[in-house]
Amino acid sequence: MDTIRFILFVSLAMVGMLLWQNWQRDYGPAPAPTATPESAKPAAEIAVAAGEVPAVPDHAARAIESAPDGPNTAESVIAVTDVFRVEFDARGAGVRRVELPRFPVSLDTPDVPFVLLDGAGPDQYVVQGGLLSRQAAPTHEASFRSPQREYVMDPARQSLVVPFVWQESGIEVTKRFTFERGSYLVSVSYEVRNTSAEAWRGQAYSQIKRAIPAGGGPKLIYTYTGPVLSSPENRYEKIKFDDLGDQAEERSTAQGWAAMLQHYFLAAVIPADPGATYTYRLRRATAGTSAIALLDAISPATEVAPGGTAIFETRLYMGPKLQHLLEQIAEGLDLTVDYGALWFIAKPLYWCLEWLHGLFGNWGWAIVFVTVLLKLAFFKLAAAGYRSMANMRRVQPRIVALRDRYKDDRARLNQAMMQIYKEEKINPFGGCLPILIQIPVFIALYWVLLESVELRQAPWVLWIHDLSTPDPYYVLPLVMGVTMFVQQKLNPAAMDPVQEKVLQIMPFAFTIFFAFFPSGLVLYWVVNNVLSIAQQWVITRHIVQSGATPPAAH
Repeated sequence: MDTIRFILFVSLAMVGMLLWQNWQRDYGPAPAPTATPESAKPAAEIAVAAGEVPAVPDHAARAIESAPDGPNTAESVIAVTDVFRVEFDARGAGVRRVELPRFPVSLDTPDVPFVLLDGAGPDQYVVQGGLLSRQAAPTHEASFRSPQREYVMDPARQSLVVPFVWQESGIEVTKRFTFERGSYLVSVSYEVRNTSAEAWRGQAYSQIKRAIPAGGGPKLIYTYTGPVLSSPENRYEKIKFDDLGDQAEERSTAQGWAAMLQHYFLAAVIPADPGATYTYRLRRATAGTSAIALLDAISPATEVAPGGTAIFETRLYMGPKLQHLLEQIAEGLDLTVDYGALWFIAKPLYWCLEWLHGLFGNWGWAIVFVTVLLKLAFFKLAAAGYRSMANMRRVQPRIVALRDRYKDDRARLNQAMMQIYKEEKINPFGGCLPILIQIPVFIALYWVLLESVELRQAPWVLWIHDLSTPDPYYVLPLVMGVTMFVQQKLNPAAMDPVQEKVLQIMPFAFTIFFAFFPSGLVLYWVVNNVLSIAQQWVITRHIVQSGATPPAAH
């Protein structure tokens, strides 16, 4: 039994180490990109690397050569809605900067909005787009003009349209961004009017461009940052920055989408027509000394007859990972709230937390009561484990006597111990259940608290103003350590001195470790420990009081 208990506590420590490793995964120093001589590249690839314009698939037309991105002196156009402040670039009519006023950077600066996209500085992260054709067509390097410099959503209206116009060689293109009140989903359309004497054939593309984060040392929260491709065959395909090589990853599929993820937020390109077959390309390039990731979504080709008009339309999501919104936009988009391998436990936990939050209006109390519900659900199973541990505690003096008697005969000792367990109807493995039950739920709730943007900056009571960050005064980790120490006192003492010392150190080690965990997770662990202590104390007291004086050891 001592060995089993020791293994369980070591297993719990290993779980903690795995979580720690998860925090740091993908944040190590990024490998330097391998430089390829320009002369060794095909001409089309050189054009792509120079201007980051996606190459046109073979069935359409040639790749458009474009000048490299240089200092941006183009005018900016501002759009302000109830959920956005967006800055557009007149060069290419691309999204240069996105601020989310409903999500402040921190509680200390409520008037400073979180910046999702930003084209300034080395850590550029923008959304670009344009048209591809053998004839005249505006790429994301073309100069557009807009009737106004600033657009503000009228309080009496439900939408806001921001137009940009480009014209050359008889081809007029109007690019429109349509914002809806309260929505982070933006419609992007290209209206192509052909006033030339020839038919025009081309494609629309959207491109998410992001600087690949350099290694900045270990961080205490790991969540996936990087590109994701979705298709009917693989609804959530993560392709890490480090896995990007010289060859582009490419998928041609209908019912798909492409996104760039980070903690709590994402930017995604979703076709307006889910049945249309888009080509998604992901590649690595360089901009100066920085490595960048380029994620393209290229539409099917369309032909516009002389005097005719055609519209290319796609959708752009730029905002928080709100599950209920994402699952309504595209199939599998809600998977960007990544709960990991234990999603089948995490999803019901989140639904339960959300329901309780609707009752109490506080995510902290939702965590408390979801813990109570979990304890009730596993009450009988946990009680069986605690009874086993209480019975082990009751017969422990007999086990000690046996160890003294048969200390040089391991086989006789095991045989005598099994005889006692049989007489007392004790399952020596029964005490494992409480810990084994907690581990998967603990990990699943860890991911729920870490990934759910609804809990970002969510307060509980008193000094706990943000359940997604560590307790600033370390009160909850200290209480957790105390409850863990009390639980150990209710368990049978370890026979082996080495095991006993290790078990004594565990509460202190976990107190330090949990000091860096989100306070919401520590709150769950504290409430769980308190309820477990109460249940175990009642069961142990009942068994000890009702048990007769144990007979002498055999």
